[in-house]
Amino acid sequence: MSSVLPSRIVIAGAGHAGGRAAEALRVAGFPGEIVLVGNERHPPYERPPLSKDLLAGKIAVERTYLKPASYYTEADIELRLGCEVAEIDRAAQRLRLADGGTIAYDRLLLTTGARPRRLAVAGGDSKALFYLRDIEDSLAFRAALGAGGQVVVIGAGFIGLEGAAVARQLGCAVTVLELAPAPLARVAPPALGDYYGALHRGRGVELRTGMTATRLAEQGGRILVATGGGETLAADAVLIGIGAVPNTELAERAGLRVEDGVVVDAFGRTSDPAIYAAGDVTRHFNPLLGRALRLESWQNAQNQAIAVAKIMAGGDAPYAELPWFWSDQYDVNLQTVGAPQRFETVLWRGRAEDGRFTLLYLEGGVPVGGATVNNARDMRFVKQLVMRGRPIDAVKFADPAAKLAELCAA
Repeated sequence: MSSVLPSRIVIAGAGHAGGRAAEALRVAGFPGEIVLVGNERHPPYERPPLSKDLLAGKIAVERTYLKPASYYTEADIELRLGCEVAEIDRAAQRLRLADGGTIAYDRLLLTTGARPRRLAVAGGDSKALFYLRDIEDSLAFRAALGAGGQVVVIGAGFIGLEGAAVARQLGCAVTVLELAPAPLARVAPPALGDYYGALHRGRGVELRTGMTATRLAEQGGRILVATGGGETLAADAVLIGIGAVPNTELAERAGLRVEDGVVVDAFGRTSDPAIYAAGDVTRHFNPLLGRALRLESWQNAQNQAIAVAKIMAGGDAPYAELPWFWSDQYDVNLQTVGAPQRFETVLWRGRAEDGRFTLLYLEGGVPVGGATVNNARDMRFVKQLVMRGRPIDAVKFADPAAKLAELCAA
């Protein structure tokens, strides 16, 4: 890394990644100017509560904030909220803002995040549909969840299932439509998806797999959802959770390399030596996996941003962590680790019917990922087995009397 520190670092995107990067620059001793620019009215905040505790009304908006609003003044970080970056002038090293203003930079960090994927069917552009990406989305959907209301959720990924769980707990009737054969099909093996299908059905959710919406229409203050099965469902609220799209437009207009995310190396460097990127918007190289990938997770938004900020402040350690995710639905906690492109075998430790178990995914007999359900104490051992990258004794792993610590040390 360069030994000459920039005098001004500008961070475009004041979400979770941008906020943590600004903090990390100060913690690392960066003495120069820090300008943090974001288009929302809230200071940097965490997004997981948007589909969990904030949606359920268990916490106030301020509890989602990374730091109190006063922190940025105290840390000498210039925080510009409600400010849209329109263009990057790479030659002049200057940002042009939507209001006509400009901000010069010595180094620029892009933390522009991602946005919900929109439902591409007739009526999918209706303003009456709900997505969960920012605080205002969560508050609006919460206001629509009256007891006894009818809710349709399209997409049985993490966002859709977490939203469905909260809606049920608030007394709504919930129908979930999922095109895949099981929930969580993009991130979990079928056995885990089947477990979550049974969990939601057991809580009164009508889960329809192999089914999607074909048309939506507003009528009499309600939303009519036509399904692929020829049925029409009437709903008071419709939540869409079908994935996210990285906000790469700013980088694309600037001519940076983009491939389903702003392409960066393990140090967060883009194709322009003065510009770095971190968080959901990046397709980054992971030294532990030996390949590039794009992640949408709390861990990556926070830890990659911190790692890249340290590099921009003069550090030289790459960002190298196993991907890790979690989801809370009802009283069930799921944690997953790894991002395997494929695996042949799923080892079980515990039983699904007991509601507490650990899974390990093997490729060629070697652990490449895993998950715990209401069994968080096992997760550090699962991580160790994946990190170790050597064949495992499957019989011992499945034996609840065998200690995972000893298995990791073997």
